[in-house]
Amino acid sequence: MPDDAAAARAAAEEESAFSHSPVDPDVTAAYGDHPDQVIDFYAPRPGPDSTSPVPLVVVLHGGAWRARYDRRHITPFADYLARRGFAVANVEYRRGGDEGAAGAEGAEGSGGTPPAGRWPDTLDDVAAALDALPALVGEALPQADPRRTVLTGHSAGGHLALWAAARHVLPADAPWRTDGPAPLRGVVALAPIADFEVAEKLEVCVHASLQLLGGQDHFAARRPYADPALLLPTGIATTLVQGRTDLVVPQQVAESYAEAAAKAGEMVGLTLLEDVGHFPLIDPAADACAVAAEEIAQLAR
Repeated sequence: MPDDAAAARAAAEEESAFSHSPVDPDVTAAYGDHPDQVIDFYAPRPGPDSTSPVPLVVVLHGGAWRARYDRRHITPFADYLARRGFAVANVEYRRGGDEGAAGAEGAEGSGGTPPAGRWPDTLDDVAAALDALPALVGEALPQADPRRTVLTGHSAGGHLALWAAARHVLPADAPWRTDGPAPLRGVVALAPIADFEVAEKLEVCVHASLQLLGGQDHFAARRPYADPALLLPTGIATTLVQGRTDLVVPQQVAESYAEAAAKAGEMVGLTLLEDVGHFPLIDPAADACAVAAEEIAQLAR
């Protein structure tokens, strides 16, 4: 258990990250019929001249794949990236539970916590969004250079970013498998739930990865289709950014993924930040957020 000082610091970091007002996008486009199947687009600010297309950053929000956390909480981070000159696509997707179930007795999660994710809907949506993105970006963000696309995500969204970049190495019978790697410059996963086995041992987000896969009866069978640590090597440049004092997704999860990548013959960058917890990575007021943006910029070049 964390000591009182560590818990207090983590609470202050979370409060800071969630203190920013949501930032409305410039354009929203649907990639499906469900209300959650939408992508918000943020144009780079200040706008580039007509001869200088800018990198595209695709953002996947976190929140343990639970409905109470939608894309709105990461819009200040999306806006932060847009103000640094990136074109940004902020992807929404279906999650587990609903707003009314949050904290209710009888919910599927432990202790009344709403269930995490929907199998297979959550992964269906991320795959569909990425497949639809090139056409949608062409209309919504003409400033964007799709040849310089970087995929990023925070926490559960970091998992989804790693997973989306690994679709070409999914099992042959996976419905989301692609014939070749996604046209990405790279992936920057921020405090990702990157190894489900380690995450479950640490009870990350109240066993969220177990719930995403449908419970204990399905965990082992579905891991090869969803666990990034089993989907290596991808051949796509990947960097993980992780706070050393993260109490939500501890650094052991990122370290385990990096070790699995090395064993598979793939080099994965792992940036560990001292005295940084879970939420500063997406908090525009925190120095760690600038580190995350710089890692994205490095891959987008």
